[in-house]
Amino acid sequence: MSFTIKQARYFVGVAEYGTVSRAAAELSISQSAVTEALKDLEARLGVRLMERRHRGMELTYHGHVFLRHAKAILTEAANAEMTLSGRDNVGTGTLALGVTSMTSGYVLSDLLSRFRRAQPGVEVTAVEDTGEYLEHLLIGGELDLALMVVPAAQDRQGLHTEILAVSPYRLWLPLGHPLTQKESIALQDLVGEPHIVLDIDEMRAEALRLMSSFADKPRVAFRTRSVEAVRSLCASGAGIALLPDLIYRPWSLEGDRIESRDVSGTLPVVQVGLVWRRGARITPSARAFLAMAQSFHAPRLR
Repeated sequence: MSFTIKQARYFVGVAEYGTVSRAAAELSISQSAVTEALKDLEARLGVRLMERRHRGMELTYHGHVFLRHAKAILTEAANAEMTLSGRDNVGTGTLALGVTSMTSGYVLSDLLSRFRRAQPGVEVTAVEDTGEYLEHLLIGGELDLALMVVPAAQDRQGLHTEILAVSPYRLWLPLGHPLTQKESIALQDLVGEPHIVLDIDEMRAEALRLMSSFADKPRVAFRTRSVEAVRSLCASGAGIALLPDLIYRPWSLEGDRIESRDVSGTLPVVQVGLVWRRGARITPSARAFLAMAQSFHAPRLR
């Protein structure tokens, strides 16, 4: 017998919130119902999806594989319900969307896939560029919306920003690193470690704030503009990295494991938001995309 939509929803809830108790609270059901659903799901699939750790539930390799499918199933189910009921369908129109490199790779695909299915009559065009250039296009009226990393302290005159989610910085470590055995990791514990730094424009302000958080300057072993390079270097033991949870994935391209841990102290966060020109008329297509983004993506980033 195949698994149910309810079991997929409970599994995704635990995967996103990290613990059975929090997922149960968010889903407004009992913890025992979530636990039984997970046990039955694993029995039906014939694989272990999660392991219990002292910090909560951790996905196995099979769990990460199934998570992608479960999210796609839930999205399609919601799309089918919306399409058949005819709710929030704006009919025809256009949407000119701007994205930065990070949001393009880690945020846009889910949003755009769902929007295109919910609004099949809307023609969507997207352009990827730096945040600064996308703001220029917004002011000039060439874009309806831009999906980007929003620096916390930046003054955006003439633009309105709707923050969709906030992603904290966490520590990435190779499997078996001594720091993975510590109950609590402080910034001072990282000073002597070789650091791998992701050097991209949209995170530069947060990266500078991060480095200023250290009492003693950390040793930078590698700088790269590639997230996949950071993963491979971390997984191979070349160094550690402090990066937003938004872009964390537990496996490198080579199939090596990457651990993730919280760090005590004041660390920056990455804000993901939609930006549009202040005072501009928001088209029905843009309004529908904004409403969908607010309801669909916010719970995914913590």
